[in-house]
Amino acid sequence: IAFFTLYTWHLYPKDANKYIIRALVWLCFIFSAVVILFSPNIFTRLINPFLVVMVLMIAYGFYIYVRAWRNKRVGATYALMSTCVVLIVFVVIILQYFQIVTAVKGVLFAGYISFFFLQSLILSFRYTHALKQIIAEVEEKRKAIETSNAALKKSIEELNAAQTQLIQTEKMASLGELTAGIAHEIQNPLNFVNNFSDLNTELIDELKQEIDNGNMNEVKAMADNISDNEQKINFHGKRADAIVKGMLQHSRKNTGQKELTDINALADEYLRLAYHGLRAKDKSFNAMLKTNYDETINRINIIPQDIGRLLLNLFNNAFYAITEKKREQGEAYKPTVSVSTKRMTGKLEVVVRDNGNGIPKKVLDKIFQPFFTTKPTGQGTGLGLSLSYDIIKAHGGEIKVNTMEGEFTEFVIQMPVST
Repeated sequence: IAFFTLYTWHLYPKDANKYIIRALVWLCFIFSAVVILFSPNIFTRLINPFLVVMVLMIAYGFYIYVRAWRNKRVGATYALMSTCVVLIVFVVIILQYFQIVTAVKGVLFAGYISFFFLQSLILSFRYTHALKQIIAEVEEKRKAIETSNAALKKSIEELNAAQTQLIQTEKMASLGELTAGIAHEIQNPLNFVNNFSDLNTELIDELKQEIDNGNMNEVKAMADNISDNEQKINFHGKRADAIVKGMLQHSRKNTGQKELTDINALADEYLRLAYHGLRAKDKSFNAMLKTNYDETINRINIIPQDIGRLLLNLFNNAFYAITEKKREQGEAYKPTVSVSTKRMTGKLEVVVRDNGNGIPKKVLDKIFQPFFTTKPTGQGTGLGLSLSYDIIKAHGGEIKVNTMEGEFTEFVIQMPVST
C-alpha cells in the first residue's frame, strides 16, 4: 500500500497533496515495522486500524485519480478505472475478513489482473505521450534550425555581396587616384608640345616676314629655332606616348600570369602616379620623394598589375599619413615618402616609409584585417592593406610593418626572386 501510494504521487504530483501522502506512507511503514519487530499476538491487534488506513488510502487514491481525470492528465481514465477495481477488490477482502461473504477467488483474481493491466495501459500511454512530445520538440527544433540556417545563408549572401561591392569600391577609388596621376603625368609633356607648337607658329610668321625682307641670317636662325622646337615637341610627344602605353600595359585585364618586370621602374612609376594623383586633388600639397633603387636587381617574374596595385595602396596610405600630419603641424613639418629596393639572398625587399603619425600599437595587429581602417568614415573601405596582404601572399612573400607613434611607418615587402 505504501509503495502504491508513492507510485500514485509520482504519477500525478500536481493532483496530490504531498503532506497527506507522506503521512499515509509513514503509517504504512509503522504498521510494517510492528509486524517485523513484534509477536503475532501484538500486531494482529492492529489489523482493524490498518484496514481503516487502507480504506482511507484507497479512497484518497480514488480522489487523486478523479482530479487527474478532470484535469485531463495522460492515462487518468485508466487510472480511475484501476482504482475502482482496487476498491472493489479490497471491499471484497474486508467483507471476507469479517466473514460477511464467502471467499470469491475468481473475483479477486480477475480484479488483480484487471488492476495490473490497467496500470500497464497508464504507463504505455504516458510513455507514448512523452515520446510524441519529444518528437514534436525535435521537429520544432529542426524547423527552427532550418529557419536559422536559411537566415544565416541569406546573411552570408548579403555579406558576400557587400564585400564584393566594397572591393569594387576600393578598386574604383584606386582607379580614380591612378587616373588623376596619369592625367597629371600626361599633362606635363602635352603642355610642352602645345607651348612649342605655339612658339613655332609665331616663328614661322616672323620667318615669312624676314624672307620678304631678304634677311637670310635671321631666316637661318629662326629655322634653327624651329628645328630645336620640333625636336622638343617630338621628345615630349614620345614621352606622353610612353606613359599611355605603360598605363595600358599595367591596366589591361589581369590574366594572373607572371611576367618579367623591372621592379624599380614599376615602383618609381606608381610612386609618381600616387603623388600626382594627390596633387591633382590638392594643388597646395608638396612632399619630398626619396628613392633608393638597387640597380643590380634584374627583371623579376611577378604579376605586374597586382604588385602595382599593392604598391599604389602603400603609397596612397603613406601620402594620406603625411597629409594628415601636415594639416596638424603646418609649415614646420617636412612631409617625406621614401621607397627603396634591395636584392637579398634568394629574395627581393621593397621598403615604403613615411614620416607621418605612425600606427597606434592597439590597432597594429588589425591593420591587415578586411574592412578595418583607421581613416574617418567615408574615407576608406579598410580593404587596401587586406588586398595587399593577399597579393603578396599569392606571390609567396610576406609584408611586415614597423612603426612608431608620431614618428614614422615603414612597410617591408619581401618576396622570392625568380628572374
